[in-house]
Amino acid sequence: MTMTQGPERGQTVPARSGRAPMAGEDMTTRERVRLVLVLGFLIAIGPLTIDMYLPALPSITEDLMTTEAAVQLTLTGTLAGLALGQLFLGPLADAFGRRRPLLAGVAVHILASIGCVIAPNLATLGTLRVLQGLGAAAATVVAMAVVRDLFSGLAAAKLLSRLMLVMGAAPILAPTLGGLVLGVTSWRGVFVVLAVLGMAILTVVALLLPETLPVARRRTGGVLDTVRDYGRLLTDRTYVGLILVAGLAMAGMFAYVSGSSFVFQEQYGLSEQQFGFVFGAGAIGLVAATQFNVRLLSRWSPSQILTTALGCGAVAGLVLLLLAATGFGGMFGILVPLWLVLASAGLALPNAPALALSRHGEAAGTAAALLGAVQFGVGALAAPLVGILGAGAIGMALTIAGGMVAANVVLWLVVQPWRLRKEPTAHTVTARPGE
Repeated sequence: MTMTQGPERGQTVPARSGRAPMAGEDMTTRERVRLVLVLGFLIAIGPLTIDMYLPALPSITEDLMTTEAAVQLTLTGTLAGLALGQLFLGPLADAFGRRRPLLAGVAVHILASIGCVIAPNLATLGTLRVLQGLGAAAATVVAMAVVRDLFSGLAAAKLLSRLMLVMGAAPILAPTLGGLVLGVTSWRGVFVVLAVLGMAILTVVALLLPETLPVARRRTGGVLDTVRDYGRLLTDRTYVGLILVAGLAMAGMFAYVSGSSFVFQEQYGLSEQQFGFVFGAGAIGLVAATQFNVRLLSRWSPSQILTTALGCGAVAGLVLLLLAATGFGGMFGILVPLWLVLASAGLALPNAPALALSRHGEAAGTAAALLGAVQFGVGALAAPLVGILGAGAIGMALTIAGGMVAANVVLWLVVQPWRLRKEPTAHTVTARPGE
């Protein structure tokens, strides 16, 4: 009989019918595919919001009569909204279930997107971009919490890899779609498309995503209980190290996101449409690596893959910095090591969160919130850093290489991968002491 976690610590009870959540092993292949698609669409809200307007950054700079660094702050605002929003929405998802905070967050994202369409100045646009991030935060944290509700250990790492395949469609399509929109309208049309996509995602979630957190497992301790949860998470050295590793790896990616449009359009002269295709090519490498990760997990542990991927990413980042500084190889001298960094990140990013979340299933929403807050918070710092260092390839490369090298330092000094215990291979959530 399939078991789900009961109302008392360490106790299991038979899985219930009706609206009760379904354990991972109970799912048919069709249900698993549907789950991956729905969760993938949720996680994709963030990348779509971030990436779709990237080709428009130069035109926004010109239209609103501002500077490149100031426009990049609108990206920072979105990332900050994603980070801070998760800190609040994670505990809410643990207290009220997954669906209600999720639906409310997507609705906020839609309203903010509509506001961006009519934003009269950069200050208004930046404020609305923060609200977009807050709305997208609900989708991000709930998607991760649902994974932990249903899966653990290697099963969670494999599902996260599959989610990266779906999520990978966002960075592949978003800049290209943004470029196509810019071909027929202004940058404001990009936010019209985001509003419509938000409405579609809201409909899909309302119809297809069931509640995965039963009432018996909801946390009702209020603010003090939330503070205790965060305090307990922050005392777990390995968990903290893993989320910092994930955040620093994401910082390298966001440095690419924030700087690439200026590097390839202004330094190397690509059109908005050409940039969209170049950006998408890098995303293909990222997605391919996440799917290769599923095969690797059948032979190696998540910690082994994480360690190797981060080492390769740091080497590729340093090569990227060298070629950017010397100009050797021109644009292709930048693209090749850049794509290798993205592929390394594609191997690292599913495993670091899976290892971190498997340690705290009793508060999956809060643990996922802190993970997401660190990832997007560090990314929010990386975006303006690229602008401060300069809009050229050197500033972008320096930030990318710095993020990957720092991720390795934290991995070896804080996480200490040789101390990571072997993760369980069960495909369902098992009741462990403290859960």
